[in-house]
Amino acid sequence: MSIKVKKLSSISPLGQLGKFKENPLAFLDELKETDSDIAQFRIANRKVHLVMNPDFIKDILETRAAGYRQSSKFDELKPLLGEGLITSEDPKHKEQRKKMAPLFTKEHMKSYRLKMIGTSEQFYSQQREGEWNLSDVMMELSLACLSRTILGMDLAETKEKIGAPLYQILEVGTKRIQSLLKAPLSFKVGEIKAYASAIDELNKTVDEVILVRNEKNYSPYDFLKMLLEACEGNRLQARNEIMTMLLSGHETTANWITWCLYAICQNEDVKQNLYREVDHVAGRNKLTPAMLERLTYSKKVLNESLRLYPPQWMLGRTAVNDLTYGGYTIQKGDIALLSPYVMHRHPKFYPDPLKFKPERFQEGIPKDVPDFAFFPFGGGARGCIGNHFAFQEALIILSMFIQKFDIQLVDENRIVPEPFITLRVKDGLRGEVWKR
Repeated sequence: MSIKVKKLSSISPLGQLGKFKENPLAFLDELKETDSDIAQFRIANRKVHLVMNPDFIKDILETRAAGYRQSSKFDELKPLLGEGLITSEDPKHKEQRKKMAPLFTKEHMKSYRLKMIGTSEQFYSQQREGEWNLSDVMMELSLACLSRTILGMDLAETKEKIGAPLYQILEVGTKRIQSLLKAPLSFKVGEIKAYASAIDELNKTVDEVILVRNEKNYSPYDFLKMLLEACEGNRLQARNEIMTMLLSGHETTANWITWCLYAICQNEDVKQNLYREVDHVAGRNKLTPAMLERLTYSKKVLNESLRLYPPQWMLGRTAVNDLTYGGYTIQKGDIALLSPYVMHRHPKFYPDPLKFKPERFQEGIPKDVPDFAFFPFGGGARGCIGNHFAFQEALIILSMFIQKFDIQLVDENRIVPEPFITLRVKDGLRGEVWKR
């Protein structure tokens, strides 16, 4: 097999680190334009390979996944997440995933949808017209849906007991993930002290929910009951998985919906089609699970948003031994970068890639797009176990927003993507929102 490789050279001891940190998306976009299968560069003393061939990406995430370990960036969050699904490695990860998988079946999803619908209905009914920071609003609602579904907590409890400490953890944790030089976590002063305090507070809240839950009130599809059973009564492991879902699940979904609202406001035809569908299917009636099945255009809009603005914009894997692709070797200790942001915007796979076109997704993933040219939830054994959960949540939150509100963005020309743990809108997406 003949493969195209672009090798970047640098005389700096830090290699391409400066350019990468200054504007990661622009740096990756520039490499994409080389039309190479792999772009090789250096960050300090580490050799990095941006993989842009879908077959190679599949090999890394699925076929020879055992030859790589995941990025260590989430190690900064281990004080909160422990050995949850994000941070654990095989064989523990494989065992955990097998136990957790039954919680995300279609039958279970039906029960979860009812809780998400009820939470969203209550949340939106409390919102006033005016200028919203849509990023913040979607963060709050996404977290509320998760907390209601997995912990049985109401809106007020979530905001006070979950939201406040979790956002403190995210703020400090994100800074530490992005920083090369940082004080050890044992040095508990300043923001590290606040970080540790927020983790303790959140741990205490979740432990109390687990401890005081009355088993007589369990429904057949109660998430926490099933989680405790999956963890064989190990409350610490159950807490780790809950923290993993709260941290990773709510932020990715919230940013997904935020970018989706931005995209539809930039495309008037898409916006009008979306409003027409929701009005036709739901009207002024309360949203139901049966209605969700009929929101076919809304699902296309969500998929196209995932394509153009994937919250999980980059994945990193470190080779644990030498691995060869068509004569090209990724050596032990090298980093393989896999970027949904790059692949989803690649002109080789998507004609007119920067145009927002929901019709690309007529029946799921476009038939002419190869596997792993679209992978917003990762893939393989480490792919997002809650992808269907997230899609249902996003569909409910978006369609109910469309049903209840109209929107016009404020200063939309200033919108800039901010690639942190997830792909955010820098300084938040602001819009004038009024009831329909």
